[in-house]
Amino acid sequence: MIEKHIVLEDVDPIVFYGANNANLQIIKALYPKLRIVARGNVMHVMGDEDVMAEFEEKTSQLQRHCLTYNSLTEEEILQIMRGEKTNKEGVQGVIVYSTSGRPIMARTKNQQRMVEAFHKDDMVFAIGPAGSGKTYTGIALAVQALKQKAVRKIILSRPAVEAGEKLGFLPGDMKDKIDPYLQPLYDALEDMIPAAKLQEMMEQKIIQIAPLAFMRGRTLNDAVVVLDEAQNTTIPQLKMFLTRMGMNCKMIITGDMTQIDLPHSTQSGLVNAIKILKDVKGISFIETDKGDIVRHKLVTRIVEAYEKQKEVTVES
Repeated sequence: MIEKHIVLEDVDPIVFYGANNANLQIIKALYPKLRIVARGNVMHVMGDEDVMAEFEEKTSQLQRHCLTYNSLTEEEILQIMRGEKTNKEGVQGVIVYSTSGRPIMARTKNQQRMVEAFHKDDMVFAIGPAGSGKTYTGIALAVQALKQKAVRKIILSRPAVEAGEKLGFLPGDMKDKIDPYLQPLYDALEDMIPAAKLQEMMEQKIIQIAPLAFMRGRTLNDAVVVLDEAQNTTIPQLKMFLTRMGMNCKMIITGDMTQIDLPHSTQSGLVNAIKILKDVKGISFIETDKGDIVRHKLVTRIVEAYEKQKEVTVES
């Protein structure tokens, strides 16, 4: 008789064990010859060596499934134990799975172009209107790379530029003032990584979210770096950010040219970068449009209305 400690390293124990430990009870029932006690992310297992070897292999498969799909059901446990493929396997085009087990994939032609560009080039600019999936797709690609261990960390950033409001009037310390600007990034991550695991990754700095100003002086290695709202960077800021790129680093820069909140006398760093870098090898430029908008149907109509108004203003 031997004893082993099996650590659930990459998965959320709550998802693995199931609600009220339902999954754990199924696993115990399937291995009556083993004594299994779970504490936190560690399973203490005692039993015969032959049975233990099989249990370790099947547990490893369950962990991989849980990490990939963010879910583990009774049916999936039984399928994996029988050596069968689960219903989720073989689905094409999935970037990652949401915390509810929903497949996250490119939903439009331009989003698919963005996915392909990410795998081909180390730097991708995605420019288009609000709601066209630029940031969400970018973060999904970053999470995919992290789960596949292609990189060691994810770094997400935004310029802290006011859209009418003043930063200084917000309550709290500097972190409290800055967090509202970064909330869209938190929202996307919370949709893709279980809450407890996300908190752990942020504490360990595997996932970092910071304002653009915090990038100065850094060299970003072994990471996927996403810069959101790049239309609100100045020319020096965006140049500073792009030159942070280190070894085994991929960058995704997103922006909407119709939502520049910089002073009128200041040129957008994104506008400038597109002109300067358009012919640089290894950089892709993807333009999304109103046809890529995947929010409420009214968002498309709103974008169209503003475009018409802009055309009328230019003509007059």
